[in-house]
Amino acid sequence: MRKLSFYLCSVMFGACLLGNLHAENPNTETTEINNTKSSFMETKLNLTQEWDKVFPKSDLVNHSKVTFHNRYGITLAADLYIPKNAEGKLPAIAVSGPFGAVKEQSSGLYAQTLAERGFLTIAFDPSFTGESSGEPRYVASPDINTEDFCAAVNYLSTRPDVDPGRIGIIGICGWGGFALNAAAIDTRIKATVTSTMYDMSRVTANGYFDSMQADQRYELRKQLNAQRTEDYRNGMYALAGGVVDPLPDNAPQFVKDYYAYYKTSRGYHPRSLNSNNGWNKTSSLSFMNMPLLAYSSEIRSAVLMLHGEKAHSRYFSEDAFKKLTGDNKELLIIPGANHVDLYDNLQVIPFDQIVKFMQTYLK
Repeated sequence: MRKLSFYLCSVMFGACLLGNLHAENPNTETTEINNTKSSFMETKLNLTQEWDKVFPKSDLVNHSKVTFHNRYGITLAADLYIPKNAEGKLPAIAVSGPFGAVKEQSSGLYAQTLAERGFLTIAFDPSFTGESSGEPRYVASPDINTEDFCAAVNYLSTRPDVDPGRIGIIGICGWGGFALNAAAIDTRIKATVTSTMYDMSRVTANGYFDSMQADQRYELRKQLNAQRTEDYRNGMYALAGGVVDPLPDNAPQFVKDYYAYYKTSRGYHPRSLNSNNGWNKTSSLSFMNMPLLAYSSEIRSAVLMLHGEKAHSRYFSEDAFKKLTGDNKELLIIPGANHVDLYDNLQVIPFDQIVKFMQTYLK
């Protein structure tokens, strides 16, 4: 069971692109994007300007690339979506996730779709991944990734076309846990949606379905700390591997579902960690000791949690919802949906309910 739990955890600490993430392609148009107001705090990034999303571009919104920085000095890259012919100060939403994905995948689809419904939105790459800066590459952190959401709120709050009193966030998969943690600490966030949420601290420390015990955790810590020694000796960080490829015949159904998204034309992206070689193996260590949802019971702003009825991960949302307090919290179970359906299936993702929720609490 310990081997299975470690294997499954590695799936989620999946994939990254070998080589230099920011290597220039002579056939790709790039433009340096920089915010003049805070340029001294930001790294200049060469961001791809071609449409390289896994979903089609909408004719109803204007799209551009922007950057902003977090309090650790990491510059984050984001896609900005604004409804065409928008006027005045708009309600705004920041989106990120799934865990190991990039803004060209699910988060961008959510952001663009909500911009079609009248919101100014951004979908951003987390620190150390995608087109965002941060060294070493492919690191995940419960603190820094929570801060990424708060940094997105900084950026949105200072845009002249955004009403700073009407800002919400959406976290998909593992970013649902970061979104709840951000909502617990950042009172500027007025509404939070989690979609097909993973509690990355819980799954890392306890394994899937809480199958790991203390002795198994100790053995995992020994493996990861031995890896730290090897990484230091080798001068490089070993990667955990993305979604398993080739797919074993006996893989659990949810791993097959991940493969169907990340490893096929449906969702593959060259910068996606899960589509390629994954996170640094040692990223797991901090999640084992730092529970993300420790103060979720103190969230006073509105929360809508979405999860598929058939999702293997449904228990994460159901248990997290039990800790929430107040009459502005809702758990919506989507009939017949699995975990990955809420990544990109427009027939399943309840955008009408998301829009109604955001309109209600971003008045």
